Amino acid sequence: MADQVKSLEELGQVAEGAETPAVEETPREPVRDSLGRSYATGKRKDAVARVWIKPGSGKMSVNGKALNTYFARPVLQMLLRQPFDVAGVSDQFDVMATVKGGGLSGQAGAVRHGISKALQLYDPGLRAPLKAAGFLTRDSRVVERKKYGRAKARRSFQFSKR
Repeated sequence: MADQVKSLEELGQVAEGAETPAVEETPREPVRDSLGRSYATGKRKDAVARVWIKPGSGKMSVNGKALNTYFARPVLQMLLRQPFDVAGVSDQFDVMATVKGGGLSGQAGAVRHGISKALQLYDPGLRAPLKAAGFLTRDSRVVERKKYGRAKARRSFQFSKR
């Protein structure tokens, strides 16, 4: 108990004298298969997407169809191109994705999540811009379940006085 610090000045002196151990971060290694592809799973709502990326000309196929055919809405197509634009690697990777469950919007979100994860696995240097844009975070919002005694999740039955 004789080593107690009595004032803030003493605390500052003790802190200056103490050396904090430096934490060394091991650099991340690229994760690629024998064909030079990176694989990741993306999820959004009820949709689950399996995504493979490899260097190429920017060709995208979802469930065996071209991007424009599967996701006809321009907003959904733009959603899938966002990770490449943020990372600055537009038209440098080919994407092959299979997606199940949910609707088109949820599927597009799942594929975007999968592309982002696969990009950062292929080139760990792209992790910072993708993380800053929020593309590596799984959007956990899902439909709330229906409760008993209710018409829907929160809507109650119509009140009748008589």
